[in-house]
Amino acid sequence: MTLTELRYIVTLSQEQHFGRAAERCFVSQPTLSIAVKKLEDELGVALFERSKTRVQPTPLGEKIVTQAQLVLEQTSIIKDIASAGKDQLSSPLKVGAIFTIGPYLFPHFIPQLQALARNMSLFVEEGYTATLRKRLRKGELDAIIISLPFTEADVITQPLYDESFVVLMTRDHPLAKKSKVRPQDLNEHNVLLLGEGHCFRDQVLETCPNLQPSLEGVNGRIRTATDGSSLETLRHMVASGLGITVLPSSAAGAAQYAPSLLVTRPFDDPGPSRTVALAWRASFPRHKAIDVLRTAISQCQLGEHVLS
Repeated sequence: MTLTELRYIVTLSQEQHFGRAAERCFVSQPTLSIAVKKLEDELGVALFERSKTRVQPTPLGEKIVTQAQLVLEQTSIIKDIASAGKDQLSSPLKVGAIFTIGPYLFPHFIPQLQALARNMSLFVEEGYTATLRKRLRKGELDAIIISLPFTEADVITQPLYDESFVVLMTRDHPLAKKSKVRPQDLNEHNVLLLGEGHCFRDQVLETCPNLQPSLEGVNGRIRTATDGSSLETLRHMVASGLGITVLPSSAAGAAQYAPSLLVTRPFDDPGPSRTVALAWRASFPRHKAIDVLRTAISQCQLGEHVLS
């Protein structure tokens, strides 16, 4: 039994397809198939049920895969401990961020980080909170940037900054006449939302519960509920006249349109906002790398209130 074989069965359990699992492991499909069969022969049990369209763990296989995942996590910790004995700012740092933060934060803090730690390579990726949470736990990411609330066992979470929400609309929209917008002002307008799975969508609906998707809006007005895949998609839809949307303030100033086309309006006090936070495993030994990452982000001054 080898760590490579354990990694194969964990990946195969996640993908439930030999071809996709092999691609993720950077090996050929026959290589992965032979290795899985070898492990099954060594253990004397079937780990997976195989069909023409799907591969899924057997009940016993699920237990073994779960234990294999724990072994791989502990192996990652051993590697981290070894790295801690070296220069903490020379090894690569893997950072993830949710979709509604990454595009607006990465371009600002990466130059700052490179200036603070010139020898530290940086790998960044975007994803949903649930995906980033799993990748952090597995050691596939060293730190993630998410929106609070966020709790995870054995993970340290530290607030970075607060940012308010604003309403984006075309300049000729009726709400553009207001200096500030109340949540109830949005009820009779077509508000474009992110799709299911985005925590920012949930935060908007918490602030404006009347925006819950429905076929019929307030006072019998028909209101469409359009789910966008990204904040940039929503921005393009607003520019096309399909409705209005709510954005975090960091995303409000990145439009590539004529100045006279789109405008933003803040919410009436106390307006909705979110707290952006940094999370990393408590066992991650490269504390200096986390410190310079946090410092680089704090120097960006994206939020209204930078937290210490």
